[in-house]
Amino acid sequence: MVEAVKETKPFQAEVKQLLQLMIHALYSNKEIFLRELISNASDASDKLRFAALDNQQLWEGQSELNIRVEFDKEKQTISIIDQGIGMTREEVVENLGTIAKSGTAQFLQSLTGDQKQDANMIGQFGVGFYSAFVVADRVEVFTRKAGQPSSQGVHWESAAEGTFNIEACDLAQRGTRVVMHLRDEDKDFADGWRLRSIIRKYSDHIAFPVVMDKDAAYAEMDDEEDLDTAVDNTSEADQDAKQTKKDKKAKDADAKPEVEVVNKATALWTLPRNDISDEDYQSFYKHISHDFEDALSWSHNKVEGSQEYTSLLYIPKRAPFDMYNREKPRGLKLYVQRVFIMDDAEQFLPLYLRFIKGVLDAKDLPLNVSRELLQNNKQVETIKTALVKRILDMLSKLAKNEPEKYQAFWKEFGAALKEGPAEDYSNREKIAGLLRFASTQSADQYNVSLDDYVARMKPQQKHIYYVSAEGYQAAKNSPHLEVFKKKGIEVLLLGERIDEWMTGYLTEYQGKHMQNIAKGDLDLGELEDEADKKAKEALQESSKDVIERLKKVLSEKVSDVKITTRLTDSPCCLVLGAYDMGAQMRQIMQAAGQSLPTSKPTLEINPQHPLIEKLTQEIQDDRFENLAMILFDQAVLSEGSQLSDPSSYVTRINNLLLELTQ
Repeated sequence: MVEAVKETKPFQAEVKQLLQLMIHALYSNKEIFLRELISNASDASDKLRFAALDNQQLWEGQSELNIRVEFDKEKQTISIIDQGIGMTREEVVENLGTIAKSGTAQFLQSLTGDQKQDANMIGQFGVGFYSAFVVADRVEVFTRKAGQPSSQGVHWESAAEGTFNIEACDLAQRGTRVVMHLRDEDKDFADGWRLRSIIRKYSDHIAFPVVMDKDAAYAEMDDEEDLDTAVDNTSEADQDAKQTKKDKKAKDADAKPEVEVVNKATALWTLPRNDISDEDYQSFYKHISHDFEDALSWSHNKVEGSQEYTSLLYIPKRAPFDMYNREKPRGLKLYVQRVFIMDDAEQFLPLYLRFIKGVLDAKDLPLNVSRELLQNNKQVETIKTALVKRILDMLSKLAKNEPEKYQAFWKEFGAALKEGPAEDYSNREKIAGLLRFASTQSADQYNVSLDDYVARMKPQQKHIYYVSAEGYQAAKNSPHLEVFKKKGIEVLLLGERIDEWMTGYLTEYQGKHMQNIAKGDLDLGELEDEADKKAKEALQESSKDVIERLKKVLSEKVSDVKITTRLTDSPCCLVLGAYDMGAQMRQIMQAAGQSLPTSKPTLEINPQHPLIEKLTQEIQDDRFENLAMILFDQAVLSEGSQLSDPSSYVTRINNLLLELTQ
């Protein structure tokens, strides 16, 4: 026996917030608690089976694993019991008193207060054990780590009011028992038929048997239950027979109940695809992902030959709130011959496909001596290459056959896919075909593929033109687009911060060079006729004086001043060198704490614009300088960048306005 010393500890602040949110936000989907707790029990059983590969003593003489569901109508309790790995006292405090997930605070801040929307977000975050409080006003946990003596049992208890109690206890059985004391309004869950229905709905393909006492499960369906209410004119022989049956039933109730397996208890990925319904696939997805929503699409494949493995890969419908946290655990559930190995096997997916959920079951894989990490070898790389190809093919089919679904995918995961050209050179062309952009010829944002663009290119066009800016509107209104609009040439509008980094690696597609129209000299090639070239030469000659004056005034801000053929409506614009870092990339690097070399843009002017004509005629040097500085600052603003000295710009504008009103 152990001395039960009870401690009272506070929950982590985020746990208190999440508990209150779940209790109030999941009112319409309360039955989800059973799926979550059974999934946890399944994970605990998987972990025991894995740990026992190296230490058979952990079985403690009992190697058959199942998950038991019990209920008591009178006490209003439901219990979930497993014989899995169990927990130590320290693990109980860590796992049930805190949320060991990075980005928890960010998640809570992103909640809106709308119960339906927040419930979906909770599903993306994953609720696990805490879902018990959706139906229970008090929860108890009895657990003992496999291989530990019975005196090392732990009893945890909480009413979700900010604290929990924890004490030692004697437990003969390893594993974990979760006891939920149901609220009065949720006591109907303590019902055999209802529990069986929920288990079959959400947990049918848990790889371990989910069992219930058969008598308890069918108590409400027993047509002999009301024997005492038999009609008065029943014969004495019939009365004796019924009494004998009633006595036998009572005797059977005192004996050990018959156990019934409620679920199919078959690893779904091992079944033939023709034997699995869409509902089965979706149910299994929710089990492994802890997502409330259905998956967007999936691919189930078995490979035989030199490499033998089965994969079941899912594309979620929504991105998790912390998808761009690169330290977040990611990867597939890994099994070797149906023996669980690890939850987040990241070795089989590149980082840009981190949103994929699923299972990989291999016939054989090389594990290191601790059996916890995969060794890097050709076999692992071969499987990874094949899985990536399958995922990209799945996305290609989705884009071709179900474009609306693909648009939904792109909205959620497009930014992650844009990391692909840099991370996966061998699949760069295939990834590029999956990218979606806004363009000057598209009314909707981000629905133009590079194939669409190439198909619409003009006969003489040799480049895929694009402009990047800080946001869609800034790109859409960029002055660099003016000559392209005039000539009817389509330009891709890149408004996300990752775009400039991506185009540093995606330099061509189908043999067409990708050209940023805001960098380097603009070469329209055969799209520019002889009249354009002659007009440019004439303007160059007539603008020599104003160019020299501008160079002198702006020498600290620009590397050069030239006339432009890019502009038709704007007076001037800034152009970076062909290999200079753009504003988006500079912001990314600065945010990462990188020191950057200074670079100056080129100022290109439109000599035919009235403001430039006015500037050319200005004879007062101080007034010329003020007007030149105003035009430069406006060029900075028009590309979506910030001014280095906004107050000086405002002062110059105010002085100009005062002159005009006098």
